[in-house]
Amino acid sequence: MFWRMAGLSTASPVETILDRENFTLEELLDEDEIIQECKALNSRLINFLSGKSQVEQLIRYIVEEAPEDAEKKRTFKFPFIACEIFTCEVDNILKTLVEDEELMNLLFSFLEPNHSHCNLLAGYFSKVVVCLLLRKTGPFMQYVQAHQEIVKKLVELIGITSIMEVLIRLIGADEHMYVNHVDAMQWIEDTDVLEMIVDKFSSSDCPEVHANTAETLCAITRFAPAGLSAKISSPSFIGRLFSHALEDSRPKSVLVNSLSICISLLDPKRISFGAYHSFNRQMTNGSTVSANPETVEGMLESLGDLLKLLDVSSAENLLPTTYGKLQPPLGKHRLKIVEFMSVLLTVGSEAAENRLIDFGAVQRIINLFFEYPYNNFLHHHVENIIMSCLESKSSSIREHILRDCDFVGKVIQAEKHFTLEAGTNKQPTSAAEGKSPPRIGSIGHLTRISNKLIQLGNNNSVIQEHLQGNSEWTDWYMNVLSNRNAVENVSQWACGRPTALHDRNRDSDEDDYQDRDYDVAALANNLSQAFRYGIYNNDDDMEEVDRSLERDDEDVYFDDESAEVVISSLRLGDDHESGSLFTNSNWFAFEEDRDRVANERSTGSLASPSPNAEEDIKSASEDYKTASEDEDLADTATSSPEAEPKSEPVGTDKAVEWVEWRESLDTSDPSEVLPNGELDAAESPSPSSSVALTKDEQMDAAPLASPDENLSVGPSDQTQTESNSPSSPASSYVDAALAEVGGDSNTTDDNKGIEQMSS
Repeated sequence: MFWRMAGLSTASPVETILDRENFTLEELLDEDEIIQECKALNSRLINFLSGKSQVEQLIRYIVEEAPEDAEKKRTFKFPFIACEIFTCEVDNILKTLVEDEELMNLLFSFLEPNHSHCNLLAGYFSKVVVCLLLRKTGPFMQYVQAHQEIVKKLVELIGITSIMEVLIRLIGADEHMYVNHVDAMQWIEDTDVLEMIVDKFSSSDCPEVHANTAETLCAITRFAPAGLSAKISSPSFIGRLFSHALEDSRPKSVLVNSLSICISLLDPKRISFGAYHSFNRQMTNGSTVSANPETVEGMLESLGDLLKLLDVSSAENLLPTTYGKLQPPLGKHRLKIVEFMSVLLTVGSEAAENRLIDFGAVQRIINLFFEYPYNNFLHHHVENIIMSCLESKSSSIREHILRDCDFVGKVIQAEKHFTLEAGTNKQPTSAAEGKSPPRIGSIGHLTRISNKLIQLGNNNSVIQEHLQGNSEWTDWYMNVLSNRNAVENVSQWACGRPTALHDRNRDSDEDDYQDRDYDVAALANNLSQAFRYGIYNNDDDMEEVDRSLERDDEDVYFDDESAEVVISSLRLGDDHESGSLFTNSNWFAFEEDRDRVANERSTGSLASPSPNAEEDIKSASEDYKTASEDEDLADTATSSPEAEPKSEPVGTDKAVEWVEWRESLDTSDPSEVLPNGELDAAESPSPSSSVALTKDEQMDAAPLASPDENLSVGPSDQTQTESNSPSSPASSYVDAALAEVGGDSNTTDDNKGIEQMSS
């Protein structure tokens, strides 16, 4: 059998090509399954592709641009397939390439200045080189060490992102690369690669070159070997970096990216974590970052020149906005300077703090906070600066920000004049004429800083004395800030739910469940479908479900309006023991549990979760009351002539008792059927068949019925409705009684009338 199945299998298209006497590499590259066959290590295919001529042709597809009149598959498909063959990491193919110097020279000819460097082929070149660097590190690094001009060529093309990635891997500025191959990459530390990279700030005006240069140097600060890390953090390298950044003729992108490198030197994790990391540290008390003191000292030498760039009085450029105009705009370079100051303060260097005080840097930055009330990026960094000053171990920086900068007074003035002034020439930000002045956008940051001041004042006498000595602050705190904190306290928001929900003692999992916002319409539809298709019905009621499926869509056991009422009850319920979606109400209780639930709810100390649930308990208790009252009506209950008692010899003197089974008339009008499938109480049941129970059989069924000796469910309105309810206890009693005598409740119609009579 296996031989026959194997005979039916078709040969691979690649094998079909390999079976030919004369086939070309292009025919294989044009076959779609060649990559799968390479990954499956097809021996015939691997042996063919490992040949030097084939590897050379694959490299030419990658490094040589196709002629203009070439076919599309030569321009796009063949270079892609060639790159994928190398990245399949087949050892024989990579070995053929890396051990042949001519092939390696052909590969790196892509870096020649007179060569075209399109981004598509640069990406393929990068993938092949990185694959060799990872899988054939030793022989590959030996080739690069013997041809060190490759490093310089990579630096020249650093503006191409794919080439930049090769340079980062080659330098060892990778999280895993350098750890595994320390000896093979040791020689790079002795080169002047860092100087070549940083000089790209002065030799090129392209913003992409500046951005990739900064990204490469930032990667070196994070993962480079110790030798390169020591060089890049030295004062001489910092001075060389700032000499390019502060040159007047250079674009502002040089300054912005140079400061990014300085920030990465001070806090290497900041770049990798992004803004969330800096914000998270801002909210942590006393958090600082560690930096080389020599690196900080080298940066402080250029601090004065940086602060001169924060002066906006001489700028003339104008930027119209929706709220008015900016003259001048803050700009990316000024924003980057403020960010650099914020990171510099987190280092905790006392020399840096004193230098910032001497130059008046903190006061100038606070003024920018109020001059640009809608720049939230600026507000975030200034808030970080103020927090660092207030949490500093040095008392001089705290007194400087409280007294010399008068920060508290400026907060109060901003709160008093909380709208943007129109037509002012003093401020860079002004409102548009003819429009109502908008509210300033820094109130949230001011609120958070003020709350931090109060918190720190509880443990710092200097801050506390300063706040208490300012009467305007005291009045503003009592009348404005306290009320604002009460309104913005999200833990006290009811969000449309009863406030009693917040007074419960619940665990975290229950809090997450109870406070979830349910889609009422979706849950209502799910409940309707569940009850329509009988998910919650017993096996004895399957015929009722089958008959209900034949009705119209509007004639279902549980319509949408009823479902919405149930979900609303669940959401607004106050049941302490609610652990699932249906336990807030007794409507869905199983038949055998209905009595127990009713007794527990009626005798328990907790109130019912909703008025509907209370009605269910009341209805359950009335079942017994109705049953006991119907005992007296058993003799006068309506019966059909066919239901007359008959004497039947059973071998005993015990009297025979009868249970009359009634069938109701079917209705063809869907409107007469209630939403939950109950029959209108006004209908009169028609007689059907009778089932006899002996006295012994009745004693077996008696515990299921009631504590009384006899139970009579007559044709009254209430008992008729109860017998039709899916959750009514009466249906379980009848099912149990029928089971004793071999009856089948599945042969009944939707609505049943049941009467047990005693002789």
